[in-house]
Amino acid sequence: MNGTTTLSLGGLLAALIVLYANLRPWWAGNRDMKRLVPFGKGLAAALAAAACPGGILGWARNRTGAVANTAGETGGRAATGTTQTETITGGQMTGLIATGAAVVTLAVVAAVLAWKAAGKEDRRRIIGGAYVGFVASLTAGVAGALAWLPGALNGVGDAIVALAEGANLL
Repeated sequence: MNGTTTLSLGGLLAALIVLYANLRPWWAGNRDMKRLVPFGKGLAAALAAAACPGGILGWARNRTGAVANTAGETGGRAATGTTQTETITGGQMTGLIATGAAVVTLAVVAAVLAWKAAGKEDRRRIIGGAYVGFVASLTAGVAGALAWLPGALNGVGDAIVALAEGANLL
């Protein structure tokens, strides 16, 4: 697997730049919440996918971290003349089971379909949200704050299975 489970200061810098680039137009404008929806779709899908310990979504998380590290370290060194390679304490959400994984897959498919239906500007924002979500989930702070997410995804998946099996319908 080509990727990383650790984030450097440069990688965090790259994610913060993308976050700022997406939030600034909203902040400088009329602060209409609808302008944040595309970014939020990508962010939500990436944070849900970050609960996956492997597979294509786990690989995407780790690969995005490696890309962020390279881009941020290069950009930071070019801008400031100092290295940005110091690592940040990493984190990983754990506890996702098969039913929760099905919900993650649905969330990612929904984000992909939203991306396909979006215009050029919203497509960039969806990708930006996914990028920030994947990179941020590599940090101990975000992974720790979202430690409840795998359990919630599992619960939604269990409820879907129970509904499909006809439990508690009558």
